[in-house]
Amino acid sequence: MSVEPTLSFEIPTSDEYRALRTAAGLSMMSAEGADIGLPASWCSVCVRHRNELIGMGRIVGDGGLFLFVVDIAVAPDWQGQGLGRRIMQALMDDVHARAPARTMVGLIANGVAHRLYEQFGFKLVAPAAHGMLLRL
Repeated sequence: MSVEPTLSFEIPTSDEYRALRTAAGLSMMSAEGADIGLPASWCSVCVRHRNELIGMGRIVGDGGLFLFVVDIAVAPDWQGQGLGRRIMQALMDDVHARAPARTMVGLIANGVAHRLYEQFGFKLVAPAAHGMLLRL
C-alpha cells in the first residue's frame, strides 16, 4: 500500500528547508537567515511523505498591503506529479481567505514556472515593470 503525500500548514525546520531548497535547485540560504525568516512567514505549507519534507511553499509580507510568494520547491524525485500546483493552491486559498481586498501579491518566476503561476491569476509585468533583486 502506497502512502500519499500529505500537505499541512506548517513551517519547515531550518535544516529541512535549506536542504529542500538546494535539492530543488534553488539558491542556498544561510542557517541564520532561515532561523530568523521562517518563523516570520505569513503562511507556510509543507508536503511530506512518510514525514520527509518533499515540497514546500511560503508567503511573506505585511499581510495587508503586500505579500510575496517564495520557496515553492519540490524534491526532484517528486517533480512533475502536481505537487507544485497543490502547494500553490493551498497558499492562494489562504490568501483569498485572509488578505484584504487590493493586497498586492507578487513573486519571481524562474524559468518556465510562470506557466504554473498564470493558472492562479499572476501576470508577467514586463515590459511595463521589471523585477529586481539584491542579494547580500
